[in-house]
Order: sequence, then structure tokens, then C-alpha cells
Amino acid sequence: MISVDSGVRVFLAPGATDMRKSIDTLAILVAGQLDQDPLSGHLFGFCNRKRDTVKILYWDHNGFCLWHKRLERDRFRWPDSESAARLVSGRELRWLLDGLSIDQAAHRTIRYGKIR
Repeated sequence: MISVDSGVRVFLAPGATDMRKSIDTLAILVAGQLDQDPLSGHLFGFCNRKRDTVKILYWDHNGFCLWHKRLERDRFRWPDSESAARLVSGRELRWLLDGLSIDQAAHRTIRYGKIR
């Protein structure tokens, strides 16, 4: 499982991506299609048309890393096509990779400034 540190953002590319694309081509998509900096250290997710393969590209200190997961029987619940990249939380990414919808209802996160 891929982990998402605090401060790291996760962007999902809209629609389907050709999974024959390598690191360099995906980095070009991040800069062009997603309008993001591929060297930022953020995670950029791509899914194929059949929704059975996901690739996640990220920059790690001195080089790109490409995380790849292919399902043998199931499908990812990738968000429907949108015109722009979708920003999701690390928690939502874990849901997606576990086969759940990122649009499901969950308990809200509450952050208190002080205790009464």
C-alpha cells in the first residue's frame, strides 16, 4: 500500500489514461493536462479505460517513482470523467485502492483549537 504523508496532495487525472505511458509521458501529462508541477512531491493518479489498472506518479527527492496496481477480477471506482484533476485526501485514495467509492459518506474530521 502506498502511504501519503501530511502535506502531500493527491490529484486524480480525469477520464482514462493509456497505461502504456511511462514515467516521462505521465510527467508531461501532469504538467499539461493536470496543470501541476510533477516535481512537487505530490501524488498523481491515472486509471485505464477498463478501470482495472492504476498508476501513481510522484517525485521522491532525486527521481520519479511509479506505483502500479492491476486488479485481477474487480474494478476501481474511479471518479467519472471531469474536465480538471480531482484533488482527494490520502484517506480517499486508500478507499479507492481498496475498492470503495471516494464519494461515500464518512465521519467528518473535527479539529478543536482548545478544550473547554
